Amino acid sequence: MRLHTKLMVGIFIVIIFIGGIFELTFKNIMESNLKHEKGTKALSVAQSISNMPEIQKAFSNKNPSVIIQPIAEKIRKQVGAEFIVIGNRQEIRYSHPDPTRLGQKMVGGDNQRVFKGESVISESIGTLGPSLRGKAPIFSDGKVIGVVSVGYLQTDIEKEVAKVRRKIFITTMIILLGGLLAALLISLNIKRAIFGLEPREIAWMYQEKHAILESIHEGIIAIDTNGRITVVNETAHKILNVPSDVLLRGKKIDDVIENTSLYEVVRTGLAEYDREFTIFGEIFLVNRIPIFNKKDEVIGAVASFRNKSELSNLIQELSHVKAYAEGLRAQTHEYSNRLYTLLGLIQLGSYKEAIEFISREVDVAQGFISFLMKEIPDPIIAGFILGKVSLASELKIYLTIDRESSFRDLPVEINRDTLVTIIGNLVNNAFDAVRENGKVEKRVSLFLTDLGKDLIIEIEDNGKGINNSISEQIFQNGFSTKNRQSNSGIGLSLVKEAIAGLGGYITFSSNEGEGTIFTVVIPKHRGCLNESETQYRSVNS
Repeated sequence: MRLHTKLMVGIFIVIIFIGGIFELTFKNIMESNLKHEKGTKALSVAQSISNMPEIQKAFSNKNPSVIIQPIAEKIRKQVGAEFIVIGNRQEIRYSHPDPTRLGQKMVGGDNQRVFKGESVISESIGTLGPSLRGKAPIFSDGKVIGVVSVGYLQTDIEKEVAKVRRKIFITTMIILLGGLLAALLISLNIKRAIFGLEPREIAWMYQEKHAILESIHEGIIAIDTNGRITVVNETAHKILNVPSDVLLRGKKIDDVIENTSLYEVVRTGLAEYDREFTIFGEIFLVNRIPIFNKKDEVIGAVASFRNKSELSNLIQELSHVKAYAEGLRAQTHEYSNRLYTLLGLIQLGSYKEAIEFISREVDVAQGFISFLMKEIPDPIIAGFILGKVSLASELKIYLTIDRESSFRDLPVEINRDTLVTIIGNLVNNAFDAVRENGKVEKRVSLFLTDLGKDLIIEIEDNGKGINNSISEQIFQNGFSTKNRQSNSGIGLSLVKEAIAGLGGYITFSSNEGEGTIFTVVIPKHRGCLNESETQYRSVNS
């Protein structure tokens, strides 16, 4: 059975139950009140009659009925009683609605207390049937000389109760119908509020949502329009250095972390993507998205944030893989050309020239490799440079490694991948620059040295140079003068971050139309640089 059906049936059963109790209770109350009202009225009339002087005097007459019967009948008709019976101590009637029963003995057996001087209300069966009676004693000189009995038949009372019961039944049915309509409206409203989902589906979705939130590597925090946290996952707890057992839900976002800009997203309803945000000195990339209801009203906002260094490391790894693949492709193409040349010499019978060609290629390759192995013994950096040389050859770019280069004294604490990121992105940037300069000769040179307390990396190209108007923007994330690649504007930003992480700085000198020189200075040991050094400087001429 579906939820809204259960709600309707449940609410309707409750309303029927309450309606039944209401009808039964109200009927009993009304019946009791009606009996009490009739009994009180009968007793009051009986007491009034017993105090009438003419009734008291009539008892001394030889035939009291002659006086008492007309008076009693007149009063009975006025008050609407079924009977008014007046009798003496021997219970002989002096009045009765049926004159033929005058002089006969009263029936019912409920006069004993009255003859003791008490006024009572009783129920008994008389000559007219079951009745509710009010009885009062008639006194003369302080003695009880008779009794007045005023009564209403039970059948008349039941008729009045039946009238009330019909009204109660009609009222109860109206309540039941109203309750059924209310149950329908409530169930439909609840169904809309929970998007037509069943309880088991809601429970499953809650568990699924919890599992998804905990499996996401990013921190997730959501707030309502009042700025109170509604959702927070375990990763967010770790990023905020808040123990998992501390309940953040319900707290103000400003009490947990300041300047999140989530209030602005709630106010404007506009999403923000890949914004930098600092938490405890670490830079995070944050996405802030408004939450809308079915009426397109903003009911909150959610923020996801991830450590920027993780993304940078991922980009570095992808850059390394890409560079390695490009190096292999270039090397394959280069050696394919050389093999075709060698095949041609052999087919022409120029064996001597073929031998000289092979020797020359081996000498060049061996000489360059020997130089790298000697001056740049680190296999990661040397292999990376070798791949870039092969790529440059394929791109028809003349890449030279300064023979004065030396990179032997590399401290173990300096991450090699970070150095590859710096060198690789600067070399790639130089390749792009010379490919766009329109010159026949495309030159890029690389110089590495570890003399002194710093590592120095210098990359020069004969590209078109950097315009003075953009010299302060080239290290900004996403800024690029290239339109050929969709991922442009990342390389120099990564270089800047990598150098900052190593405690170094970068400068560049550029002559527009002639080329650019980038110089990177990295201390071998942190703290060796002058604290006043800037992270990068431009020296355009």
